[in-house]
Amino acid sequence: MSSGRKILVAMSGGVDSSVAAAELRREGHEVVGVFMRLGSPGETLEVPVPAEACDLPKNKKQPKIGHQGCCSINDAADARMVAAELGIPLYVCNFKKDFGRIIDYFVDEYAQGRTPNPCVRCNDWLKFGKLHDYAHQLGCDAVASGHHARIVEHNGSPSLARARHYDKDQSYVLFGIPRAQLSQTLLPVGDYEHKQQLRDKAEALGLPTFDKPDSQEICFVPDQDYAGLVERQRPELASTGKVIDTDGHTVGEHAGQHRFTVGQRRGVGVALGYPIYVVSKDAANNTVTVGSGDDLLSDVAEIGEMNWLDTAPIEPGMRARVQCRSHGQTATATLRPLAQRDEPTPSGRPGRFEIIFDEPQRAIAPGQAAVIYDFETDQRVLGGGWIESRSRLSSRALSPETMPSE
Repeated sequence: MSSGRKILVAMSGGVDSSVAAAELRREGHEVVGVFMRLGSPGETLEVPVPAEACDLPKNKKQPKIGHQGCCSINDAADARMVAAELGIPLYVCNFKKDFGRIIDYFVDEYAQGRTPNPCVRCNDWLKFGKLHDYAHQLGCDAVASGHHARIVEHNGSPSLARARHYDKDQSYVLFGIPRAQLSQTLLPVGDYEHKQQLRDKAEALGLPTFDKPDSQEICFVPDQDYAGLVERQRPELASTGKVIDTDGHTVGEHAGQHRFTVGQRRGVGVALGYPIYVVSKDAANNTVTVGSGDDLLSDVAEIGEMNWLDTAPIEPGMRARVQCRSHGQTATATLRPLAQRDEPTPSGRPGRFEIIFDEPQRAIAPGQAAVIYDFETDQRVLGGGWIESRSRLSSRALSPETMPSE
């Protein structure tokens, strides 16, 4: 990396982004810190955003920011102290209105019976969306963050890869970065092999965030009451519905399908004499289907909104490793392009895929992301998309098109 570049660093007030800024400063770059202001503890968020921004309705109640997360007033104070210690400017970007789009997405996904991932969308729309635009306004050459992942060179082009510290790897939540932005993205802490090394570095540099705990909660759901947030935004969803088994028999009642997630075992409120899990949800009919652990298994998933980061051609029958949840393991699979429902993707590559797993996978949840890693090393992110549906090969008529290629 050449020295002397002007780099915008997304500073969240945590130890990771603090060390990222310090590393780049040490390397001789002109570092500009930016804190994204989404709200303050207990502060009402401005939802909805202006209609001209994203055509959202204007009759929704307002969620609040918690005391911890990635955008609290305490985090802003920590970011300021780190910037002062490093001798770099810190700007505060007011993204409160834009953040309303994330909350509306979160609520709408639950309302439609899916399981959202707001952190991925926040990265796509804000951290590597509007923040890149702001960096260009400031004349910056690149945007850096404290995410645990790496930008590596592959076949002469930048590629997104896993962090060396596998347990802290965050490449999954970064799959939506536009490929054109990879050359303008820096992830300085991805090469640390252990989190303690990073904390030791921060302490040695005199950074006040060296022992700050990692944030665990979604910042706009501070009490972890996801259902309560959804109901405050969409009170009509708090209605009684049926709990049914896989044969369609009614076995109980629930207070709203949005209160359940695929794979859930505790709190189902039904006893059938054996362990049961939430297998699926039908938002249109407000039903929740429960079944055994085997009923959670599926070996096919349809994926939409694909974002391809790899420069190599995508061929039918391509072999890859696929990760279907933030902290899950990858599974080997075969990819098959599906017919386009919408306009082609900006890259010109297929925007919808069918993933056929070698072995059945447990609790694949529509609404979550499916991130595709290279088959040989399980390190480079080839791309990813959003799970639209799941099924079992045994429930379909098998044909050469539905069978995995060797």
